[in-house]
Amino acid sequence: MQHSMEKVALIGSGNWGSAVAKIIGRNVNKFEHFDRNVKMWVFEEKINGQNLTEIINTKHENVKYLPGIQLPENIIACPDLLETCRDATMLVFVVPHQFVASICKQLKGRIQPNCKAISLIKGIDVNEDGFRLITDRIQDSLGIRACVLSGANIASEVAEERFCETTIGYRNRKDGELFKQIFHTPTFRVNIVEDVVGVELCGALKNIIAIGGGLVDGLKLGDNTKAAIIRIGLYEMRKFSQMFYKDVKDSTFFESCGVADLITTCAGGRNRKVAEAHVTTGKSFDQLEQEMLNGQKLQGTSTAQDMYNILSKKNLCHEFPLMTVIYRICYENLPPLRIVEDI
Repeated sequence: MQHSMEKVALIGSGNWGSAVAKIIGRNVNKFEHFDRNVKMWVFEEKINGQNLTEIINTKHENVKYLPGIQLPENIIACPDLLETCRDATMLVFVVPHQFVASICKQLKGRIQPNCKAISLIKGIDVNEDGFRLITDRIQDSLGIRACVLSGANIASEVAEERFCETTIGYRNRKDGELFKQIFHTPTFRVNIVEDVVGVELCGALKNIIAIGGGLVDGLKLGDNTKAAIIRIGLYEMRKFSQMFYKDVKDSTFFESCGVADLITTCAGGRNRKVAEAHVTTGKSFDQLEQEMLNGQKLQGTSTAQDMYNILSKKNLCHEFPLMTVIYRICYENLPPLRIVEDI
């Protein structure tokens, strides 16, 4: 039986979106069953008087979000979301998580019936009743199956083709294998696991622990302390995930999306950097976010607040001392040293 033709569309074109566009653009050419052209939705903006889409389609470089990296010529930047996705059978979501709801609203009823999606978004939606996974939002809004990709994947390093691993969580194995084909390369090694929820929760929760890693750096407490924060953090991530979702597998926490992403986020990345500056300068997280992040958002603090709201409502804070003390340092002006005193 012949493979049916698949057409990939990218929703998002920031730093991470552009890095994966480079991989997908090359990989679709390696298989007979993929359409050669990949449309990438770009939020239109002017760079020196010229449209960003025009620059990407002529220079084959995202000069604003991933300068210096050549994109394959079959990546076609498109400013219209519906036009990007209209005839796609595989949607790759790689936008900040606060945009997912409005994107799904626009796409509802306007995509192919055989479409499937993958989310590369690290974050969760929090509502009155608790929280909701991004993949659930995509599935429920669009009536399609959604996988998730998450791992120790700093975008600039991926774009420069330095070796790393990543994890795809799937519910339907065929979907997992199909998405692996568009992402897997010798330097971007993909493993697939049947645990969408575990992979997705790891990607969101590790940002809280990274704040802890940065506080330890700012306090100059050393490598042993940082290792302890990482270990306790991984333990609380697993405990939280399995408390709310019984099917989350232990083994997922040993994948790239789990322990590896936690290590890389506690070693580098914006959450660690800003938390360290909070200790050394005494400035608030809000002020540092504006000064240091060039318009990007700090995910660790807001996720810590989301988790604290869930835990306090359910009277569970005492079971998660690390996440709780990180929240209190961020939002209740607790002295940073309490990170090692309250756990």
